[in-house]
Amino acid sequence: MDNTGIMRKIDVIVGARPNFMKAAALFVVAPDYPGLALRVIHTGQHYDVNMSHLFLQELGLPEPHRHLQVGSGSHAYQTATIMMRYEECVEEDRPGCCVVVGDVNSTVACALVASKLGIPVAHIEAGLRSFDRTMPEEINRVLTDSISDLMFVTESSGLENLKREGRPESGIHLVGNTMIDTLLRLLPKAEELAPWDRFAVRPDDYVYITLHRPSNVDEKTIAGEICEQIISIASRWPVVFLVHPRTRRRLDKYGLDRKLSEQPNLHLSEPLGYMDSLSLMRRAKLVITDSGGIQEESTILGIPCLTLRENTERPITVEQGTNTIIGRNWALLKSCLQQIEEGSYLKRASDIPLWDGNSGERILQILTDQL
Repeated sequence: MDNTGIMRKIDVIVGARPNFMKAAALFVVAPDYPGLALRVIHTGQHYDVNMSHLFLQELGLPEPHRHLQVGSGSHAYQTATIMMRYEECVEEDRPGCCVVVGDVNSTVACALVASKLGIPVAHIEAGLRSFDRTMPEEINRVLTDSISDLMFVTESSGLENLKREGRPESGIHLVGNTMIDTLLRLLPKAEELAPWDRFAVRPDDYVYITLHRPSNVDEKTIAGEICEQIISIASRWPVVFLVHPRTRRRLDKYGLDRKLSEQPNLHLSEPLGYMDSLSLMRRAKLVITDSGGIQEESTILGIPCLTLRENTERPITVEQGTNTIIGRNWALLKSCLQQIEEGSYLKRASDIPLWDGNSGERILQILTDQL
């Protein structure tokens, strides 16, 4: 109870796969903050069982208070539908605060609804910037931060970005990374698994790949270039490629799925649950990805990460972590692969400030104090 005797209801918005890991850190420590009543609002932006229900189970999240069941669609459809359905939720049962996570359509949609109805908005992972407005996520990040009352920041670059954009310093809090809270909590259990067995590969001797961004998979020529690089890598080491549904559709459309499937050393898989994914990444020789979260996770795990993007909104993973921004510089890719094979690839301590597993506690303490 707060000092008015009213239980503070906190809507925590989840919808896409990364949201679950980041939000879970709040619910793990929520019993220590009885003045806050956290409840999951699931937009249904990702609806595959491995991306939704399984994640709730593995991460220890409660069943959703409300499930908006939005499903797939264009950016406009998803954003508008989430807004309409979340507004109905709020009008029926008004929360004291809306906590949004990350940079997906669910994030900006629910933040807009709450802000217009006079409900405080708290943004976890605020201030990250790629400075690339061709990325839908960048637009979501900028818009969400512009209407947030509390901005919870994962790394120092976020502080600088928010201050430069004129956001009030009283609302900005460097708290660390809730995704890393979840990783550190579940890593011991993940290390008991052996998901590599299903692909007939040996631990510490395979490449872990995920790709999903439009800039990599939406154009046939670019997707074809990347697939040629993957095939080349598979001639050197076994490859486990976790294929996002969006990526699978594009590979099928361009005939690349068949080409990849013909490679004996290249294993294509549906997305895995969080625990299997974490275990598989933990014992990989290297990671190739375009995912922001995997850049962070591989940094903490000390696994070399080669990012197929021209930029990153998480510069700390390059400055202090194990990440190299490759873009489509295939000469740089080959150089990094050679360094990894020789054991000379950059090795840095992953002692990043406040990435210590306690970010969820910091956030709930600030919410308790501020609300």
